[in-house]
Amino acid sequence: MTLPPALRVLLWPASLLFQLYARLRAWCYRRGIRRQNRLAGAVVSVGNLTVGGTGKTPMVIWLAERLYAEGKPVGILTRGYRGASRQGEHGVARSDEVALLRERLGKKAQLGVGADRYASGQVLERHGVNFFVLDDGFQHLRIARDVDLVLLDATDPFGGGYLLPAGRLREPKSALGRADFVVITRSEHAPAVEAVVRRHTAAPIFYAHTRLEGVFPLLPGVAPTQLIECQGKKFFAFCGIGNPAAYFEDLRRWGLEIAASASYPDHHRYSRRDAEILERSALRTGADALLCTEKDIFNFDAIQFQPLPVFFCRMALEIPDAESLWQALTETLRRKRPGVQR
Repeated sequence: MTLPPALRVLLWPASLLFQLYARLRAWCYRRGIRRQNRLAGAVVSVGNLTVGGTGKTPMVIWLAERLYAEGKPVGILTRGYRGASRQGEHGVARSDEVALLRERLGKKAQLGVGADRYASGQVLERHGVNFFVLDDGFQHLRIARDVDLVLLDATDPFGGGYLLPAGRLREPKSALGRADFVVITRSEHAPAVEAVVRRHTAAPIFYAHTRLEGVFPLLPGVAPTQLIECQGKKFFAFCGIGNPAAYFEDLRRWGLEIAASASYPDHHRYSRRDAEILERSALRTGADALLCTEKDIFNFDAIQFQPLPVFFCRMALEIPDAESLWQALTETLRRKRPGVQR
């Protein structure tokens, strides 16, 4: 969400201070003044430059599934929203993203959940893991990584051009110089974004977009296995994610009929009052059902929606040049970590 110009001007001095901090912090790690911790296994970091959604979780899932398919013992290191107080597979799962990873990956990957991701990685190493996907890791410089994969959302790649709190950038664009690969999401061709990226890095650029795997009914205690036919259904769409506008655009691109929509802050935990407001709004617009993201359903707690059925979208990442990306990534790992068992 872009701030009003007047507010952005007021926050600009704080943004300059944040930029100075971000640059100084990265410089200290680059010079060895601050020490990185290195796990024995290979580490692939998935991250971005901005706050909000760029498709990190679908990319983490894609990488974990590719590693699993090749017989690699894979672990995912994630902080979990608002952090987690315990590490390892039994870390606190009050994070919607952690719950989603568990739901989608099952036994394909072990999860290390907690603010101290190095300690989580050490625990997983004792359980046989030697390939790690570092979730939201571009700014988590405490852990040394072998591959830095940076995602940019083509709909808003640089967060309005300002660093926090005036904009959505977590680091200056020059931080792209650390990237090994850049993936531009929600697009198949973005020459203007590529031109900016090329000012800061020669890293290979790939593209990815979201693909709808299906729309499923929300049935408490029942695994989502029954696809529904969406033809002729009118939905009231809602979500609590980092980039709601892109999600609503995706729904229309997939051919779903959207009567109206509502958005909440990222990781929003829905209350009974939220449900009542959504239900009333949906009925006023003549919608047949409510529709949310898969991540949202882990934030409903025990809320029951009454007048209208609730459905959710299951999405996956579609990478047109997936084999080239995978080959380049694995070749980088072989070059940087020849001692890791493969």
